[in-house]
Amino acid sequence: MAMETATAQTPPRPMRADARRNYERLLAEARTAFTQHGTDASLEDIARRAGVGIGTLYRHFPNRTALMGAVFQGEICALLERSRELAQAPRPCQALIDWLRAIVDHASTYRGLSQALMACSGDETSELSRGCGLPLREAGSELLARAQQSGAVRSDVVIADLMQLTNAIALAVEQSPDDPELADRLLALAFTGLKAR
Repeated sequence: MAMETATAQTPPRPMRADARRNYERLLAEARTAFTQHGTDASLEDIARRAGVGIGTLYRHFPNRTALMGAVFQGEICALLERSRELAQAPRPCQALIDWLRAIVDHASTYRGLSQALMACSGDETSELSRGCGLPLREAGSELLARAQQSGAVRSDVVIADLMQLTNAIALAVEQSPDDPELADRLLALAFTGLKAR
């Protein structure tokens, strides 16, 4: 038992140089493929373009959602940083709207991302949920609480519903690329229903 505990606490070994290069190439190719073809892009094509076999891709990323989580990690960090900045904004309701708009912009960059986030929202064991959905939900909870405490947003609004609504707006935007104002209109409409009376 003591041996298992010691092993569980041992930090992972750093990657060899060639493994690190493969990992970085896979991330770069996946980012390109997800941008151009959506999040359902062929994993075999991503591996081939990275110059590795599909087995190497799966050694680094056991499934598609793990790869998606790794690809989006930098953008998630930027969204979390943005939430920290907005937590100090003088108008809490506008801060929440601005942050949700940033999420719509991020999700709209990759066709299929909003649908994947909606699908994994109830599965906290999913890599995509753990790496993207849960951190965003926690950050959003703080912004929502500020907006509610200011009296601008109804007290019965919960962040899980708001995140699903935001992903639905991102999905609508994805399906309507010729309507650049759609996200702002839908967010404004949503917040009309969220406002405290």
